[in-house]
Amino acid sequence: MNTHSVITLFTFTVLLTSACSSSVKNQDLQTTDQQTPSRPNILFAISDDQSHVHTSYAGCQFINTPAFDRVAREGVNFEHCYAGSPGCAPSRSSIVTGRYHWQNEQSGQHASSWMKKHVPFIDELEANGYSIGRTGKGVSPFQYARSEADSLWRNTDAGGIEHSRLQYKPESNLPPTKGISRTNYFANFKYFMDNKKNNEAFFFWYGAREPHRKFEQDSWQRTDKALGESVVPGFLPDHEIVQGDMLDYAVEIEWFDNHLEQMLNYLESIGELDHTIVIVTSDNGMAFPRAKANCYEYGSHVPFAVRYPKEFEGGRSIKSPVSFIDIAPTLLDITDITPTAMLPMSGQSLKGVLEGKQSTPTRDFALSGRERHSSSRYLNRGYPQRMIRHDSFIYIWNMKPERWPAGAPQKFNPTDSTDLMPMYGLDDQGKYLPQASFTDIDDCPTKQYTIEQRQKESYYFSLAHDKRPEKELYNVVSDPFCLMNLATNASKSEIMGTLQSLLLSELFRTEDPRVVGPDTEVFDSYLRYSKMRSFPEGG
Repeated sequence: MNTHSVITLFTFTVLLTSACSSSVKNQDLQTTDQQTPSRPNILFAISDDQSHVHTSYAGCQFINTPAFDRVAREGVNFEHCYAGSPGCAPSRSSIVTGRYHWQNEQSGQHASSWMKKHVPFIDELEANGYSIGRTGKGVSPFQYARSEADSLWRNTDAGGIEHSRLQYKPESNLPPTKGISRTNYFANFKYFMDNKKNNEAFFFWYGAREPHRKFEQDSWQRTDKALGESVVPGFLPDHEIVQGDMLDYAVEIEWFDNHLEQMLNYLESIGELDHTIVIVTSDNGMAFPRAKANCYEYGSHVPFAVRYPKEFEGGRSIKSPVSFIDIAPTLLDITDITPTAMLPMSGQSLKGVLEGKQSTPTRDFALSGRERHSSSRYLNRGYPQRMIRHDSFIYIWNMKPERWPAGAPQKFNPTDSTDLMPMYGLDDQGKYLPQASFTDIDDCPTKQYTIEQRQKESYYFSLAHDKRPEKELYNVVSDPFCLMNLATNASKSEIMGTLQSLLLSELFRTEDPRVVGPDTEVFDSYLRYSKMRSFPEGG
């Protein structure tokens, strides 16, 4: 039985059980108007590492996403949504605070600590009567308070508290691959729904761990997918290893979407779907070379759709750029909540756009950026970037062009700090050693192939790993793979000037330390609480 068949059978069984067990509850909900929440419920679904083109709604032929497609088709699809960062922790920080990650100190940096003062909008919802729940990955990776000694740190995940951790049983043949989390996201959502008070509106954070690396290699072979049907983006070699890697990625996106579909169907079965704002997105782009951890299109441009038919006319697409910093102010505006504990937000409410009262957002550009991703350079230094999307162009400012964008090409042996491992992490037989180089790129078959075949695939090796100029400009309409840097093109000097001015204005407005100080290097000083590596001095 292939994966699609297994998922379909499982979905039918769960939905049948859910419908039966919830019939009494559904009747109770409809008994009096007083039991219907006056404010809308909110289901926030976020996948982990999915680029904007990888939904069937966007036209992708090798990925099937009926749940996302439904939300986009029956709701409002934002064609150009940019993540707060091309990396998970800073991006998720922007979602819940409504602020750029560079405004959130260590609470906007990968694997550092979350400070109490950076209050998420979810706390404001809870303080105003919302029932809060979460399943899967929250706002992470961050270090939360471990004891009373961490008195300035937040105690719980900024994405909300997990009320259950239901998993698939060992004897089950699901999930279909070893790379997929055993967390039963839908079961946890249903547990939350079954145990909250009927008259409470809810906010639920569905944070899938898919399609985060690592994938089970060639898991696609157990589905009805075919090697030749995957579409490899132009910045990667169109080799069968990469094609297969893309299909393994597709399997995991479909898993995320399947659990979302179960949640939508369940809400519909109990009469709550149309009273629920459903938001579907991803924290950043796909975990492939030159995508995740890069401000190019496939790293920072993500899917984003909102459904709420009671108030938002469906079947619309918004082409103007929007940003993750807009999510918090939008939801607080829709729920008529004035925040009392949050720090000032930088985002704009999209309520007017969603309601059809505005054709475009007030702001006509979106920013993204990064600092440190993994532990990938000497003294744990990052690769600071700031990016702006405006009209058909993105402009990227690489603030430290002397550094390696994908991480150092070699490191010290983790078991012997005096032993410098080989360049590019290649052993005497030319085979790549796990996590031995360019560690801002997740180890994967595509990365391994590109490094091992660096001479044959020199163009793609260079795109992913070589140092870059300080300024990059791309027309992402005609060049969606960001291959032709127009920064030095004289005919583009006017658009360069416009984008640089817009970017700097917003960085000054939001007091980005890289621009206004007082310590322009403060981001490299924040402690990292995840795995550390040692690298030779240099870029």
